[in-house]
Amino acid sequence: MRSGDRDAGQVPYFRCTLEFTCRFIGADMTMFDVKTTARNKTAGKASTRTARQTTLKDSIGISGIGVHSGKPSSIVLHPAKSGSGITFLRKADGNAIDQLIPAHVNNVGDTRLCTVLGNPEELYVATVEHLLAALRGINVDNVLIEIDAAEVPVMDGSSRPFVEAIREVGTIRQSAPRRYIRVLREVKAAHGNAHAVLRPHDGTRFDVEIDFESEAIGRQRFIAELTPEVFAKDISRARTFGFLAEAKQLRAMGLAQGSSFDNSVVIDDEDRVMNEEGLRYEDEFVRHKLLDAIGDLALAGSQILGEYKSICGGHKLNAMILEALFADSKNWCFEDAAPVEDQPMYSTPVGAPVGLEAASQPVAAAKA
Repeated sequence: MRSGDRDAGQVPYFRCTLEFTCRFIGADMTMFDVKTTARNKTAGKASTRTARQTTLKDSIGISGIGVHSGKPSSIVLHPAKSGSGITFLRKADGNAIDQLIPAHVNNVGDTRLCTVLGNPEELYVATVEHLLAALRGINVDNVLIEIDAAEVPVMDGSSRPFVEAIREVGTIRQSAPRRYIRVLREVKAAHGNAHAVLRPHDGTRFDVEIDFESEAIGRQRFIAELTPEVFAKDISRARTFGFLAEAKQLRAMGLAQGSSFDNSVVIDDEDRVMNEEGLRYEDEFVRHKLLDAIGDLALAGSQILGEYKSICGGHKLNAMILEALFADSKNWCFEDAAPVEDQPMYSTPVGAPVGLEAASQPVAAAKA
């Protein structure tokens, strides 16, 4: 069923957009304002519980540079069979053996500046979150990602280039039903002043809040019931961001070598956005943090049915909440969509509700 279509017996779909400023009492009993943006889209259960998995209709080649390495990087997204999930094929140099690295939290090797899959001392793939957010956000289930470098191309610092490339080739619906991970019990994680909770919810909902001393950012909150339409319109275009002073320090350490105004929102020492074109969204900063969270939580291996709330979070906290979820089998369960025998397999435009089932195996060697 295409997104937005409904049968006579299906709950009518609606969309509402709310923007409001809430006044809260902080832990120190001081008052503060938080600008909150909410995106909500509700459809009948028939559109989500009877979905099939999808893959790409054809292979996609994408090239760019790594934001930290500054080195050229090329990826090719290949169609993959039902149930195979999202897997990286890290090509090795010379006579070394290529590595298959499933996109799963079990394979996270580092979260300090980005999310890294694989062993950072050997073959690995860094900065995977923007690509994974695009695949999860528009519901592409099964993909083999061939990559010839250690870092996914940063492109414009958002997920939009990946979304557009996928839209260009389209997706195809497969025979297997979607598999979810349903959150059964609330789990929490904390790291310094960052806190997160993942709780039961009949859908996929994100509630992300950030708080920066910089007046250019301040305190922002974004709430979204995740759908392909919401992701493409309201989240995918949000770019990574940073401060000019920190960029100078990182470059001195050999990092952020590929960072530029073309792929990052930069804030100067006077709390001004330096990019000539300004911001893509008024609250682009929190939307990008949400984009990162979507990509990082895609490492659960299947679409999560639950609500994720994070305050001042980042890649480490996102990984920690998945570890907390999987620490006890009573916290979650698999839930398969009902088989749909009367729906033909066909190529669908991005935006149709489709499914996800990803591999959870550890890193494996693959011969070239």
